[in-house]
Amino acid sequence: MTDIRYDVLGIGNAIVDVIARAEDDFLVKQGMAKGGMSLIDEPRAASIYKVMGSTTESSGGSAANTIVGVASFGARAAFVGKVKDDQLGKVFAHDIRAAGVAFDTKAATDGPATACCYVLVTPDGERTMNTYLGAAQNLHPRDIDPAVIGSAAITYLEGYLWDPKDAKEAFVKAAKAAHDAGRQVSLTLSDAFCVGRYRSEFLDLIRNGTVDILFANESELKSLYETADFDTAAAALRKDAKLAAVTRSEKGCVVLSRDKVTEVAASPINKLVDTTGAGDLFAAGFLFGLARKADHATCGKLGGLAAAEVIQHVGARPQVSLKDLAAQSGLKV
Repeated sequence: MTDIRYDVLGIGNAIVDVIARAEDDFLVKQGMAKGGMSLIDEPRAASIYKVMGSTTESSGGSAANTIVGVASFGARAAFVGKVKDDQLGKVFAHDIRAAGVAFDTKAATDGPATACCYVLVTPDGERTMNTYLGAAQNLHPRDIDPAVIGSAAITYLEGYLWDPKDAKEAFVKAAKAAHDAGRQVSLTLSDAFCVGRYRSEFLDLIRNGTVDILFANESELKSLYETADFDTAAAALRKDAKLAAVTRSEKGCVVLSRDKVTEVAASPINKLVDTTGAGDLFAAGFLFGLARKADHATCGKLGGLAAAEVIQHVGARPQVSLKDLAAQSGLKV
């Protein structure tokens, strides 16, 4: 077995987030499903940008946000994702490297532009996402280096990778490389609409052992098992998954394994500002804990701490050192 070079390596869509505040009637007028993520084409992207008002731009993408969070905890982190060699691609690469994350995926020189996600945040803090995948969907199996994957203790994959065919094949190649090296593979279900598109395939990945660690929120879990009852879905997941962490907003999270159920209370917050990145940062804290061999309750607390930090400001990445925050909270691992 090769030495561990990275604690966590994430593979996902390399996206620049364009965030704006909006009222609920704006979503209705634009035909957007509140709280969901819709895939859009370039003309639709241009039309949304034109009407969404004042914006904040920052590098994003679900797995990339998680990996930046992992690095903020002081862990060794890497990211694999595709950008184009354009202005936004340069912004993405600069931001993620500045956060202490290794990012060596070769930028595309032709084809579609670097991906953008137009995020509308309503007064209740809920975010509605419209994603132009652009260059991100051209992540290819050739972008996956088995030796690099094998050098990471945990490889983290986002469910959104299951949309483009080549990215799906890259996902499968990475999972095999990780397991061949004796490492672990984790997956986040990304959103309930994504689960709706690929329910049977996601269940297969969990049941056949391709995925060792699953992340989901309550709505994603219910969608996965097509039930409105949380306990029913949780019981089904315990039978299928080796380890799963399910977030429940203000109720905290539940960590499920075959032999144990661990409930962890949510971290307190002063004010909910923007839920963008809550699940991503929860995964960051949880994975950091796992990489440090912490128990499930501590992993859940680290996840809750990171999620609480990110939902109290606009944007999906931490604004303070999560390592320092954990130490201040007595969660040093």
